[in-house]
Amino acid sequence: MRKSVSILAALLLSGASGLALAHNCPNEMKAIDAKLSTKPALSPEDAAKVARLRADGEAYHKAGKHDDAMKSLGEAKKILGI
Repeated sequence: MRKSVSILAALLLSGASGLALAHNCPNEMKAIDAKLSTKPALSPEDAAKVARLRADGEAYHKAGKHDDAMKSLGEAKKILGI
């Protein structure tokens, strides 16, 4: 009995942690927005790419595609150096 309670607790915690990571998209968008507000020196091409990736990330997040959102937002953060 004790072992099954431990296994159930572990499953619940792992599921909750996955849910928390899936909804980290807004924090990533906030970090990108904060960096953009400092007016970083970007080429016009990079600035356009960051804007597109940021918008794609938000759209993916709203559609529930959190892995795709995190990928787009991660690319934008990489270009911004964060």
